[in-house]
Amino acid sequence: MALIVQKYGGTSVGSVERIQAVAQRVYKTVKAGNSLVVVVSAMGKTTDGLVKLANEISSNPNRREMDMLLSTGEQVTIALLSMALQELGQPAISMTGAQVGIVTEAEHSRARILHIETTRLTRHINAGKVVVVAGFQGTSNAGEMEITTLGRGGSDTSAVAIAAALQANFCEIYTDVPGILTTDPRLVAEAQLMDDITCDEMLELASLGAKVLHPRAVEIARNYGVPLVVRSSWTDAPGTWVTSAKPQGRSLINLEIARPVDAVEFDTDQAKVALLRVPDKPGVAARLFGEISRQKVDVDLIIQSVHEGNSNDIAFTVTTPILKRAEAVAAAIAPSLRSQSNPKSDEAEVMVEHNIAKVSIAGAGMIGRPGVAAKMFATLAEAGVNIQMISTSEVKVSCVVDATECDRAVNALRSAFEIEIGGQGAGGAGGAGEAGGAGENKLIFLSSPLPTPHSPLPTSPVRGVALDLNQARLAIRQLPDRPGMAAKLFGLLAQHNISVDMIIQSQRCRVIDGIPRRDIAFTVSRMDGESAKEMLTQVAAELGWGEVVLDSAIAKVSIVGAGMVGQPGVAAKMFEALAEHQINIQMIATSEIKISCVVAQEQGVKALQVIHAAFGLAGSEKFVVPA
Repeated sequence: MALIVQKYGGTSVGSVERIQAVAQRVYKTVKAGNSLVVVVSAMGKTTDGLVKLANEISSNPNRREMDMLLSTGEQVTIALLSMALQELGQPAISMTGAQVGIVTEAEHSRARILHIETTRLTRHINAGKVVVVAGFQGTSNAGEMEITTLGRGGSDTSAVAIAAALQANFCEIYTDVPGILTTDPRLVAEAQLMDDITCDEMLELASLGAKVLHPRAVEIARNYGVPLVVRSSWTDAPGTWVTSAKPQGRSLINLEIARPVDAVEFDTDQAKVALLRVPDKPGVAARLFGEISRQKVDVDLIIQSVHEGNSNDIAFTVTTPILKRAEAVAAAIAPSLRSQSNPKSDEAEVMVEHNIAKVSIAGAGMIGRPGVAAKMFATLAEAGVNIQMISTSEVKVSCVVDATECDRAVNALRSAFEIEIGGQGAGGAGGAGEAGGAGENKLIFLSSPLPTPHSPLPTSPVRGVALDLNQARLAIRQLPDRPGMAAKLFGLLAQHNISVDMIIQSQRCRVIDGIPRRDIAFTVSRMDGESAKEMLTQVAAELGWGEVVLDSAIAKVSIVGAGMVGQPGVAAKMFEALAEHQINIQMIATSEIKISCVVAQEQGVKALQVIHAAFGLAGSEKFVVPA
């Protein structure tokens, strides 16, 4: 007999008929000999309707009262589903988040779970009842018993947290698509269903598909080793398993806030090649990395900074043994990128830097926590370590520093994030050496307790393509190039609770008034763009920064796959697909298993479609997402 947590989203419980269908599925699962906890969302568009009512009353509703209002949606569903189960003869009891014992931070509208008191829950399970739980909500631990909500995707988060607290055999997420697809089926009807995907890949594809799984839920599954499966509410298809490495034995206290960073990693066997002032037009990155791929040069980090005038900079890191080949490729292609009228200009200048190291922090808990990157930059500044390159993903922030400062940087970061030497993320005496497939980012599959499908190794190293149309880009011109500047900038954003996604520091350095300066660009949620610009503009003069520029008309398209490690041609194929359709790349950032490009907003959907096609990810079946 298995202990299973099932979660049903708003579409799955959107009518009385659908609630009765869910009751039948639950009843069938119990009759197969399983114990069950069922977590549900509000019916259909109930939450949207409640928000609309609030906005008719107030243009800026009080967040506490919004939590009181929105938490009622799930209470309707749990009562109706419990009644439907009782009609089938199945003992069931409905419980709110507070009654279950979900204790959260005292933070209205976006609370994180601290712990779950499972005594009452376990008592009802042992009595043979199905416990129907209101997702998305909890209660604060401040003695006031305030109702809190968890924010977007809160029911997913509730379900996986309950599964972790109960040490359930697995957690099933039922939704309106048949599992996790290679991209959003609303944009590519031939998106293909995956049999399985790792938590690391899923976290990097935070916006994959029809947003079937919230990153916070995946974070908990990864941290506590909860096997997850995403299935359709309408069929008995096996769905997609989300697998994770064996957990490190975490405490269930401070469940969502305990440790945002799991590892400090480093690689001292690195060198950097940069092309400065290359034309800002489609095809430049494709030509460069196409030739790099043909010469079998394996690249680690790739960054393309925000353009200045009609040009920008592209930089990449390689392992030291292949630096000569990488330098030769860059030098050979540079002349073709220069103006034919002035071939001796300073355009497409090749800059090579030896004796650098890459230092990274990694952890699923970094998502949506604006203070983590800021803390890394502040720690490096306090240690007197200057940052030469920055590259970010959902679960990792990497900085290129001088090799002589690597040990100092690593020790400072381990101390700041309380990572034990010799423990997880120690990195090893010789550095991580991830290029070619070894080192930092090892993915270990955890077998599910039930028989599960396992797909053969994918023919494409890319598992999925994601599109984010809800970002804005800020660029700060002429930031002084000295330790502490990135810490100040991202510390200010963190103080205003503004989360940052991509961060790119330009390679071009210019001396103004005797001070070397660089540009830095980063993306934030579009809703935070204007307020972030206003706040940063106010302090720019005082801190010696230049102009703050906002662009809200951007899109971020990303490819993800564990099979990308040690595959030189993957980036080139992505860039070539965009170039063939005259889609200009405005920024590039990479991690071991992800490549992200910023493009113009109006070209975002097209970019996703051509990249998905380029990697042969389409299937023969078309998926239609129910209304």
